[in-house]
Amino acid sequence: MLSYTLKRLALAIPTLLIVITISFFLMRVAPGGPFDGERQLPPEIEANLKAAYHLDEPLPMQYLRYMGNLLQGDFGPSFKYKDFSVTELIVQGFPVSLELGFWAILLALAIGLPLGVIAALKRNSSIDYLVMSIALGGIAVPNFVIAPLLALVFGVLLAWLPAGGWNGGAWQNMLLPVIALSIQQIAYIARMMRASMIEILSSHFIRTARAKGLSESEVIWRHAMRPAMLPVVSYLGPAIAGIITGSVVIEQIFGIPGIGRYFVQGALNRDYTLVMGTVVFYGALIVLLNLIVDLLYSVLDPQIRYDD
Repeated sequence: MLSYTLKRLALAIPTLLIVITISFFLMRVAPGGPFDGERQLPPEIEANLKAAYHLDEPLPMQYLRYMGNLLQGDFGPSFKYKDFSVTELIVQGFPVSLELGFWAILLALAIGLPLGVIAALKRNSSIDYLVMSIALGGIAVPNFVIAPLLALVFGVLLAWLPAGGWNGGAWQNMLLPVIALSIQQIAYIARMMRASMIEILSSHFIRTARAKGLSESEVIWRHAMRPAMLPVVSYLGPAIAGIITGSVVIEQIFGIPGIGRYFVQGALNRDYTLVMGTVVFYGALIVLLNLIVDLLYSVLDPQIRYDD
């Protein structure tokens, strides 16, 4: 297990290097710059600003300088958020996105898994059709449509919950964005769980368990549930990373100061270092979560082993 983990971490280095390199040059190729605002700066001031941030150097030199700083754990200063480094902004935004994403994925599992199991056990029945129709609707409707509707109905018209703001992570402020984030994940998990459970229930070891006289609940929970969850666990790696750091629209709509909001603002303002910092952080998080998911496979399925 240790040898496999170290190999995966070693393979992650060239992957992250490719992501960083592509992102770096794409940011520089995009039109505009960090100091192109509505008010035109005098040429000498703009030249001084570029010199201060080494943007007057040739592009290969900028790349080598950035990689050298990155190896030391320095993401650089933000061009737009004065007196803040990119590391400080990520440290501020990540706990907010993490808390939001944690409750969203927990809600998605708590609802999606049982719905998928029920749909599989009631296959081709009206209950199955209803669950899958709801799941299909959840997948088809994007969260940038769901979130404003939730804010409008429950925040403005009914005034049951705040329509925006974070308020230190109060549950009233978290409820609507968590629901908006989790709806699509509930739909995906329910559909995957249904398909996986149907396949597992037709397996030979399930027939053997039933032939031994076990009750249907024992067959489902003791024998079918763990292997049926393997596709869901595989999906959770990128899904969790996407929810935690990629809830861009949700954070913008509800005014939540998470890492996704910083990413959007950085891209709009051509804040090179801020965008690069969030990309690197996001890539490393995906690699780590995918590794954790692979290791969980051996826990859920004893037949899977990673030899040292």
